[in-house]
Amino acid sequence: MEIFERIGDVRGKAMTLWWLGHLAEQQGEYTKAISYLQPALEILQRLKSPHAEGVRASLDRVMSNS
Repeated sequence: MEIFERIGDVRGKAMTLWWLGHLAEQQGEYTKAISYLQPALEILQRLKSPHAEGVRASLDRVMSNS
């Protein structure tokens, strides 16, 4: 993620956050998952990315489990 930030790849950063959120969810670390998924969603919404809906679904699932 540091590399994406350094080169200004905002989409890459968001996708990495989504992946980290997914991994945290799989480990049952819901608070940590939310801390990754929320900024990922914000970035992807700002970019009007179609991936935003997938992140939103992940975030909703995690929030219902926490």
